[in-house]
Amino acid sequence: MYEVIRKALREAILDRRIQPGLVLLEGPIAKLFDTSRGPVHTALEKLFEEGLIQRFDGRGFIPKTFASDVEPVRAKLTFENLGITQVAAQPVESRPAADRIFDDVEEAVAMSIAFGHFKINEIALSEYYGVSRTVAREVLGRLKSRQLVEKTKQSPWLAGPLTARAVADDFEIRALLEPALLIDSAPQLDPDKVSAMQRRLAHLILHPEEQTASAVAKIESELHSEWLSFAHNKKALKMIAQSQLPLMVNRIFFSTLGIPPGDPVFMENKLVVDHIAQGAYEAAAASLKAHLKHAAERTRKRLKVLSVFPEPQLPPYLVRVT
Repeated sequence: MYEVIRKALREAILDRRIQPGLVLLEGPIAKLFDTSRGPVHTALEKLFEEGLIQRFDGRGFIPKTFASDVEPVRAKLTFENLGITQVAAQPVESRPAADRIFDDVEEAVAMSIAFGHFKINEIALSEYYGVSRTVAREVLGRLKSRQLVEKTKQSPWLAGPLTARAVADDFEIRALLEPALLIDSAPQLDPDKVSAMQRRLAHLILHPEEQTASAVAKIESELHSEWLSFAHNKKALKMIAQSQLPLMVNRIFFSTLGIPPGDPVFMENKLVVDHIAQGAYEAAAASLKAHLKHAAERTRKRLKVLSVFPEPQLPPYLVRVT
């Protein structure tokens, strides 16, 4: 997905088809390509690493080709001013239907569980997105594997409620497993990828205006999933994959209130990455364990804050259980 976006933007920049000085932002590009922000973030990071785009005094990027003589242009992003034909975006639509709607369904379910206990109407879900019930069941099956929904043969699909005890249990599992898995996995990490993560975290620490929910989600996904995936204990990795409620709490909190000023998550993660870069894997594991301890306390407080907020407007396939 990110390769489709990266290739389209790359060719437009190299051919000078993109509007000079155009500010490139994750959200508007994601809407154009009918995807979530994750692939766009990755595509832009890769273009940045290639030296084709650069940051400036503001949010987003501008094409480096034009940066020397053109002021940043903040305009509505369209395929036309991006220099991309509609045809370039069509491969995105060839994705399986379950892949196209999964992010939206996950976001809605994650939001709901912080506000109570909900039933998911499978027929209403399929009608809402214009997909078959088979596709709806596939999406819900994926959410079940992530422990976001549950179902037995006799029961409907159910989500929530998200409790402080459940979040604490997940943090306890992660604190026990992740440091050990990091020691096993870290020596196999690509040094260039580690250096790139150091630079990204350093930049975010110096530029609080770029500390977005998507930036946190990207970094947490890499450090707590991708970077641990080289470990040999696959059962432990599966347990971590099923202990993601804390990430959901923070996603909901950030989407509701934004990133708190001076949030230490970037500094804590950078300490872990700095130790890995130095080959100090035991120290990296200790820093990761400390990060998880502090994150558990922050998440507990955030869940408490969310409990006093009014229930957001949810899609009609989510029905509160009374």
